[in-house]
Amino acid sequence: MLTIRREEPEDAEAIARVHIHGWQAGYAGIMPDEVLRRLNPVAWAQRRRDLGTADPEHPFTTLLAEVDGVPAGFVTFGPYRNNQDRGDLDPAYGEVLATYVEPAHWGDGTARALLAAARDGLASRGWREYRLWVLAENTRARRFYERAGLSADGERSTYPVPLAGGRPPVRLDELRYAGRLDG
Repeated sequence: MLTIRREEPEDAEAIARVHIHGWQAGYAGIMPDEVLRRLNPVAWAQRRRDLGTADPEHPFTTLLAEVDGVPAGFVTFGPYRNNQDRGDLDPAYGEVLATYVEPAHWGDGTARALLAAARDGLASRGWREYRLWVLAENTRARRFYERAGLSADGERSTYPVPLAGGRPPVRLDELRYAGRLDG
């Protein structure tokens, strides 16, 4: 059975694992293999702790989906980040910052339930519109968001992926999607 609940501090490792598995499967062929291989769940979990993502006063909320008590996915949402900067928030719009699901749960409704919970959370805070960023080459995610009623609004960005050895980062194109919360 699928349940969705707010992130707790002890969920950092589980969310980091889901996040990394989602990157490794979802970004295969998009991001360099060397980047996907070196992802470290211990470091990602510590970053979550350092950011205080489970703190109820944090501006962003993370919800964890569990299937029969096992972590299956998560979504993070809150105020829109101008230029994707967590220090420059725009109170006029909500944003879904991340939606990741364990590949074994792709297509089983977990992602739809997480996005619906995020939309409800955004609407309950008074937002009527929301946005999110998606890699242009991530056609699977783009189809998912389009089926959920979002559409590309013409804004583009570049996501820099750091490489080891002092090499310049790989720059991946991102598209901004937008949707309404009142309909």
